[in-house]
Amino acid sequence: MVLLNKKIIKLLAPVFCLLFLTSVDGLKNKQDIYKKGWIDFNKNGVKDVFEDPKQTIDARVADLLSQMTMEEKTCQMTTLYGFSRVLEDELPTDEWKNRVWKDGIANIDEHLNTIANRPYTNTEHAFPYSNHAEAINTIQKWFIEETRMGIPVDFTNEGVHGLCHKKATPLPAPIGIGSTWNKELVYKAGQTVGREAKALGYTNIYAPILDLARDPRWGRVIECYSEDPFLIGELGVQMSKGIQSEGVASTIKHFAVYSIPKGARDGEARTDPHVAPREMHQMHLYPFKKVIKEAKPMGVMSSYNDYDGVPITGSHYFLTELLREEYGFKGYVVSDSDAVEYLNEKHNVAADYKEGIRQVVEAGLNVRTRFRTPESYIEPLRELITEGKISMEVINERVAEVLTVKFRLGLFDQPYVEDTELANKIVHTDEDEEFSRQITRESLVLLKNENNLLPLDLSKLKNVLVTGPMADEVNYTYSRYGPSSNNSVSVYKGIKKYGKGKLNVNYVKGCNVIDASWPESELMDVPLSSEEKAGIAAAVEQAEKSDVIIAVMGEDEAAVGESKTRTNLNLPGRQLDLLKALYATGKPVVLVMINGRPLTINWEDKYLPAILETWFPAASSGDVIAETLFGDYNPGGKLSVTFPKSTGQIPLNFPFKRGSQAGQREIPGNGYGLTRVIGPIYPFGYGLSYTSFEYSDLVVKQDTKLNQSDVHVSFKVSNTGKREGDEIVQLYIEDLVSSVTTYESQLRGFERVKLLPGETKTVNFTLHPSDLELLDKDMNWSVEPGKFNVKIGSSSTEIELNGSFEVLSY
Repeated sequence: MVLLNKKIIKLLAPVFCLLFLTSVDGLKNKQDIYKKGWIDFNKNGVKDVFEDPKQTIDARVADLLSQMTMEEKTCQMTTLYGFSRVLEDELPTDEWKNRVWKDGIANIDEHLNTIANRPYTNTEHAFPYSNHAEAINTIQKWFIEETRMGIPVDFTNEGVHGLCHKKATPLPAPIGIGSTWNKELVYKAGQTVGREAKALGYTNIYAPILDLARDPRWGRVIECYSEDPFLIGELGVQMSKGIQSEGVASTIKHFAVYSIPKGARDGEARTDPHVAPREMHQMHLYPFKKVIKEAKPMGVMSSYNDYDGVPITGSHYFLTELLREEYGFKGYVVSDSDAVEYLNEKHNVAADYKEGIRQVVEAGLNVRTRFRTPESYIEPLRELITEGKISMEVINERVAEVLTVKFRLGLFDQPYVEDTELANKIVHTDEDEEFSRQITRESLVLLKNENNLLPLDLSKLKNVLVTGPMADEVNYTYSRYGPSSNNSVSVYKGIKKYGKGKLNVNYVKGCNVIDASWPESELMDVPLSSEEKAGIAAAVEQAEKSDVIIAVMGEDEAAVGESKTRTNLNLPGRQLDLLKALYATGKPVVLVMINGRPLTINWEDKYLPAILETWFPAASSGDVIAETLFGDYNPGGKLSVTFPKSTGQIPLNFPFKRGSQAGQREIPGNGYGLTRVIGPIYPFGYGLSYTSFEYSDLVVKQDTKLNQSDVHVSFKVSNTGKREGDEIVQLYIEDLVSSVTTYESQLRGFERVKLLPGETKTVNFTLHPSDLELLDKDMNWSVEPGKFNVKIGSSSTEIELNGSFEVLSY
């Protein structure tokens, strides 16, 4: 036996020597792995199938997976949060060899991006832009050269307000983007985010948000496009396609039924959405289904909440049966932060954290993403595998889906930013800045304009007062999920610059956004302090000397956003007191609203002559608002959410089931009388213009009357005023008789049309069978026979043209 072993050692000695020399040589010169047309990721000197760009992605994934250890596979199932969040280092250090990511990592999130209002995230590697591209290359190089298999990292980042990176191109808040109703513009917004991400080294962007803003009390309404699933779906497709057109992944969120926690009270738990199954599929899941099928995003973020008692992130039905098998999703699923931990900490469906991990992996979660170390997830995951509680077959499925995305992104063919200096030339260019201004312009919605007070005539004004807590504020232009450090212009400074040399522009703040006792002051009257009285008095004194008052009111980042649900939807603090005092001067008051949700501005709508809704606009807000108020730009945005009159009406939005938002009998009978306020202040789709429009010549044609045929709708729209303007034309359908109660009216088409004075354009829409389908009484998607009404209008309530068509089942 001893002699045999010596013979074997003698025979194998040259092999051992060769392996040793190869290893040493590799350590001396890591560049040897970079071959002509391929990279030797596993450093074995052989072009493996997974390293061959000519092989299919499936073959490459299978080959790579077959060579990976259990340790390497589990490292592809979690996120490493970037610098100052979890990662302590800006660039690789020797210590990295002692951390779990020595075997690789799925993705690194928000690394070296610099986040607004978070000074601890500031880094010299964020700007100039080439610094970041070079830093990302350095980190990618470490993972490729210093780990055994050399699997590249997917670098992720947020992108719903524009790319979350220092001085990237700023976009309005999503609620403002939704108010543009401009698909072409939203696609370009996606392209901008994707192009900048690619140049900076990011490969995966967490956008768009596809949640429905059905309860305006909810803090994240500001981050939603709309309350309507069709509008969200159409804009979501464009944003996702735009991002992915630049060679980076779009990860859509938050899947699913996330935006309606009970009473809008998200807090930390974010549980208990109250929605029936049919409504869930037809409303809350509709945008996800549409975007996945049409845009094919490479990522999905699973949400914190449960549905009917089952946490989404631990649900095989949602993450596998629905997402992959029914919708055809081909990508990987990341968890929203804490979603895994919530299975045992909030939902209590797992006895401990480790059992929660087992449930989410079995359900279909690919990557845990949370502000904790990767070890905190990988170590218990490995224990579960060793204990036989999770099979390697399941692990292989989850890892294969992650690797597939990395191959689709080209990370195994070109893992580095090829031209790092290019970032300085193509990120936030002059053209991008003009685009940011244009999308901000198109997000503005004119809500009221009594006696055509707007646009203001500069030649007829001498003194203007700009007042209100948001007048000289810019914090709304920065976002946790968008760019930081851009130069922002307040409304006051924008108007002052616009009127320079022609207009005397004064500023008095008047009051703060909130008062000292807020939010308790939303429940009861609290006397004004002497300081508050003095602030309002100072504004009034200046108002009496002015020709017009521009009052800039609303919410700031402290009053709206993630986990910032409100009890009341009035203007917070003493803002209404200030408005009433200004109105009492008899001077015309223009209300400019900067806010992140619909507000119950009843008094304001009744008494003030002009109201401009601007949401949370981008950094150029002051300039854009000034040119709009003085007529250089004609606002054409439309509301993508309903403005209720009272929180007591909630839910009050579009679309709605027949009779669910009905009035009250005014003639004798059961329940007649007037006990409540009904109707919205402003309906879904509403918005005014400085010009006027007329609709005519509706034509409805069917290919056939069969239920799988298209329906073609055309009509004309004309600008009958004296100014160029945009009209957002809207197509609604009504299913007159169906097997289940359906919505009174549903949006099924829209287009933003630019028209010169006197110009007429023909607008064409095509209704596909999917636009007519519903979930029938057996929960099957079908187009039922019957009559459908077609409504063309300038809002959901202002219908200008009516038509109809009939569908037959044979």
